[in-house]
Amino acid sequence: ISCSESAAMAGPVIHWTMSKYARTENTTMTLAQTTGPTVSDSVESDLQATLIELIDLALQGKQAHWNVTGPNFRSVHLELDEIVDAARLASDRVAERIVTIGHAPDGRAATIAATPPFSPFPAGTVGTAQVVEVVGLRIDELAGRLRERIQRLGENDPVSQGILIDIDEEIEKQAWMLRAQLA
Repeated sequence: ISCSESAAMAGPVIHWTMSKYARTENTTMTLAQTTGPTVSDSVESDLQATLIELIDLALQGKQAHWNVTGPNFRSVHLELDEIVDAARLASDRVAERIVTIGHAPDGRAATIAATPPFSPFPAGTVGTAQVVEVVGLRIDELAGRLRERIQRLGENDPVSQGILIDIDEEIEKQAWMLRAQLA
């Protein structure tokens, strides 16, 4: 695939030349047709940071799920699965939004490991009270960061803002349900 840009009165035009099996096709599309809505790089940066945090929350939630022990084991164990499911669904939604605005999401393990948003989850078995505290704190950290991003995104990209509002609502509900296990 080769690409060249040219200026036209209607705005930038991209000329794509696709070659396959010695056959060439020339197609002309406007930039808006190829990249989706135009948003600032700060929107992509906020969404990418959220993606990394959601993936890390899901990984830590699963680690907690496998290693929780003690009173209320079953209810905490099952609630952790709900948190993991919510984080995974939210990460998919955020990644798809990143693509929609013309960027490539990066959820590779190496990226998460290189920029971990949370402290590592404790190794070995962990009691229910400590699991509730640790996972609850991770969710609180994420919710705080989401609220900051929600404020910034309101002016730049209300669609992304709405996605983060939905995610914040869900993870805060999950934190309440987790903490209710020990009440």
